Amino acid sequence: MANRTEPVVLIAEDNADDLFMLRRAFDHIGVNVPIQTVSNGEEAIAYLAGNRKFANRDEYPLPDIVLLDLKMPRKNGFEVLNWWRLQNNLSAIRMVVLTTSEAIRDINEAYKLGAASFLVKPLNFNEFRTTIFAMYEFWRNNLRGEASRQEESTEPNGGNSNSASSR
Repeated sequence: MANRTEPVVLIAEDNADDLFMLRRAFDHIGVNVPIQTVSNGEEAIAYLAGNRKFANRDEYPLPDIVLLDLKMPRKNGFEVLNWWRLQNNLSAIRMVVLTTSEAIRDINEAYKLGAASFLVKPLNFNEFRTTIFAMYEFWRNNLRGEASRQEESTEPNGGNSNSASSR
């Protein structure tokens, strides 16, 4: 992933109303970022892998952040997280679970599989907007992920690689 001033966001969401609310929340907070969408877990994996129609990275760039619903058709969010965590070349992508579930087992499982955050979908638009703004500000204030990418590329034996990985 290139060093960008704004993140590319991939939203993996099968509910059209929730997708509309997410897009509207981004608009309302004045954040104009590239947003890509997929409607099921198989598409999320294909997008991240650059397979099928998602092979053109100019049209479908690797995201910096994935907003991932857990309850999707074909493959659920846990299956996507499990696949993603095995892809070393995608480790710089921040996976944010955004779901209706508040079950502690779901929260624990998401973090176990590498989710950066677990957010419960708000019930009203103002809370939705606040949640999206907080996520965006977190990304901006954490050097757009670059610090964590550089840490990931540092050799454990004391050799230090100063360049961020090409993910």
